[in-house]
Amino acid sequence: MNHRAVEAHMRLFSHQYPTAFTQLTPPQQAKPRRKRNKNGVMGSTKKRKLSAEQVNLLEKNFCIQHKLQSERKDQLAFELGMDPRQVAVWFQNRRFRWKTKKLEEEYSNLKNLHETTLLQKCHLQTRDITTR
Repeated sequence: MNHRAVEAHMRLFSHQYPTAFTQLTPPQQAKPRRKRNKNGVMGSTKKRKLSAEQVNLLEKNFCIQHKLQSERKDQLAFELGMDPRQVAVWFQNRRFRWKTKKLEEEYSNLKNLHETTLLQKCHLQTRDITTR
């Protein structure tokens, strides 16, 4: 039986017996906001603030390489006493800030170039008008 035929049968069945599927499937429960760790314990909802030493080491590593290999991530996490996922998220956020800063600088440079070009155009137009 193909997929469409199954769907058609399911629709027909659910119209004839509206409570049949609700009795089979339990009601959906709200999902927890944080994932459980390996021990099945919920993670804390409090945001962990990194020490200046941790941030400095992460920044130094970011300057060397913007993306982490799995082994390097694990090594950094061990050295800093952090979770590898926390290191990965820090790098992800730092790359985003770095790219945003680069875009802002590019925009500023293009804007300055545009303004300079407009000024040159105005000077040329005024010079052309005065020479006529």
